[in-house]
Amino acid sequence: MSDFALGLASFPLLLLLIALRAPIGLAMLALGAGGLWLVTGSPNMWLAKMKNEAFSTFANYDLSVVPFFLLMGQFATQGGMSRALFRAADALIGHRKGGLAMAAIGACAGFGAICGSSLATAATMGRVALPEMRAAGYAGGLSTAALAAGGTLGILIPPSVVLVIFAIQTEQNIARLFAAAIVPGLLAMLGYVAVVALYLRRHPQAAGSRAAAPWRARLAALAGVWPVVAIFAVVVGGIYGGLFSPTEGAAVGAAATGIAAFASGGLGLRGLRHALLGTAETTGMIFFILLGAAVYNGFLGMTRVPQDLAALVSDLGLNPLAVLALMLVLYLVLGCFMDSLSMILLTIPTFWPIIAGMDFGMPPEALAVWFGILVLIVVEVGLITPPVGMNLFVINALDRQTPLSSTWGAVVWFVASDLIRVVLIFALPGLATIWL
Repeated sequence: MSDFALGLASFPLLLLLIALRAPIGLAMLALGAGGLWLVTGSPNMWLAKMKNEAFSTFANYDLSVVPFFLLMGQFATQGGMSRALFRAADALIGHRKGGLAMAAIGACAGFGAICGSSLATAATMGRVALPEMRAAGYAGGLSTAALAAGGTLGILIPPSVVLVIFAIQTEQNIARLFAAAIVPGLLAMLGYVAVVALYLRRHPQAAGSRAAAPWRARLAALAGVWPVVAIFAVVVGGIYGGLFSPTEGAAVGAAATGIAAFASGGLGLRGLRHALLGTAETTGMIFFILLGAAVYNGFLGMTRVPQDLAALVSDLGLNPLAVLALMLVLYLVLGCFMDSLSMILLTIPTFWPIIAGMDFGMPPEALAVWFGILVLIVVEVGLITPPVGMNLFVINALDRQTPLSSTWGAVVWFVASDLIRVVLIFALPGLATIWL
């Protein structure tokens, strides 16, 4: 078997290991190490790779953004910012038909602006909003589907951990990718709100009603979210405005969120310990996946799979848009088996050289931003695609009273909204590159 064939054969084997519930980081690490051994005929290569790869991967200064943004989310949770966001949105629109579900989606967008993780956003807002929606007479399927979809805004609304990893892999500017995600993120939020309204036209009994809050209560609830607005403005505005680098911005954001949480009385010594441990655990998981992906991609690079596939696609003379469309469809399929970070780490080293080598009629930087935003949106769809979207299981674990089948029946409406948004940004790249 040639080296190229060996590299290609590793893909289905990797999917098989994932289907057998092997941790994705471990699966990529084992296949990468075994593949290097087979290619070189000696264990020395993969042993040397393991020795050098761990240091070269984790010594990347830009990766320090990841634990800082995760710590921001932990501090925000401990400080009650998620509850404050939901109360503010609820006070404004909770009395309208479907308003509580819309408020939960808006709160997810706000929390995503200081979190950067989809699963964390879904889990945190689920704990806050589900009891309120249940008490207001909302059907379990609509409640869980809205929160699962709203949770995906955590990786689209900047700052986003997945966007940071994409930027590092493709050597792009993190600040510009953050700026590019703002318009698609707002479109996602508005699309989900529209879905709730359309769903209730078809199923009017799925939502109850509640009295409108007095204006004094609305203003008081709005005043409670000023720390979130200020932190988002300082972090994202400072990064994009060039006041500090993404790593410095993440550190400023983590410090500001911690101070705000402490000042509100929500962050004590026990909460601080929980936040630090939670950040360490999640960071360790992400970094182990990064290590496994680095070793596996090193094996693929030695077999020349990315380079030869890029040359093959170029020689075939295929339409660039058709190639991109096929990649996006593949992401939808992979989303049924893998989490978003793993998909990015596994595919970008192979897919990006193919895309970069084709003529889309735009500058390389704009192409990278457009491609990154499209990939991020499609990866986000995979988090709520039945039957195995990860956000669906997170929310279902918080609401055992609602059958998973009910969540599936409602979430397909949100998936349809996501697919429309993919088509829109695919046809109008300017929606993603407007800030370039």
